[in-house]
Amino acid sequence: MQLFHIFAGMENFSHILFDLDGTLTDNTRGIAASLAYTLKKMEIDGFDGHLPDGFIGPPLQEGFKQFFGLNERNILLAVEYFREYYSINGLLENDPYPGVSELLEELYFAGKKIYIATAKLEKYARLICEHFGFDKYIINLQGADYNGNFGTKSNLIAQLMKSEQLHPSKNIVMVGDTTMDITGGKENGLSTIAVTYGFGKKEELQKAEPDYWAENVEELAEMLVG
Repeated sequence: MQLFHIFAGMENFSHILFDLDGTLTDNTRGIAASLAYTLKKMEIDGFDGHLPDGFIGPPLQEGFKQFFGLNERNILLAVEYFREYYSINGLLENDPYPGVSELLEELYFAGKKIYIATAKLEKYARLICEHFGFDKYIINLQGADYNGNFGTKSNLIAQLMKSEQLHPSKNIVMVGDTTMDITGGKENGLSTIAVTYGFGKKEELQKAEPDYWAENVEELAEMLVG
C-alpha cells in the first residue's frame, strides 16, 4: 500500500535522462585524487583530501572559482592539471551505485529510451560509460566540451533534446541528485526525480521541488520501469 501511495499518479516515462556523477556512479575517489594532484601542482596548501560540499556536479571552472577563489587564468591552469590526472587515472577511480547496471538493463529491455546529460567532459563521460558497460543501453550522451560550453544542466538537457528531436513532455524524466538536475529538467518541460543517495543535499533539493523522490536505486527502479 505504501508503494502504491508513493507512485500513484506517476507518469509512464518513455524517455529517461540520467545525470552521471552522484546518480549512476560515485566518483568521489577519482575527483578527490584529481583535485589533490591539481592543488599540489599549483602549490596550493590546505586540502585534506575531503571534497568541498558541492564541488562535484557543477563544471570544474565553477568549482575552482567558488571553492578556491582562483582567477580566470589560474582556473584554466587548474582545469588542465585536473584533466591531466583524471584522464589517465581518476575517471576509472569510480564506483557504480549498487543495482545501477541491473536497472539500466531492465529499462532497456522494457523499451525505455535512455540518455545521459552530465556536466562532466563528454569524452570522459563516454569512457566511463564504456568501462562500466552502460553504453549498451544508452541512446545518446550529452556532456560539456573543453571550454565549458553547455555548462549548465539546463543547456545540456536542451542540447540533448535538440539533437534527439525530443519535445517537452511529462513522459520524459530527468533523474539526478542535485538542484541543477531538477531545475534543468523543469526548465526544459520535463518531469523530475531527485535521488537522495548522491551528492546533493536533501534540504536544497526540496527547494527545487522535484516531482518525485527516490531514496535508493531499488526505489528508483520501481518508479522508472513502470
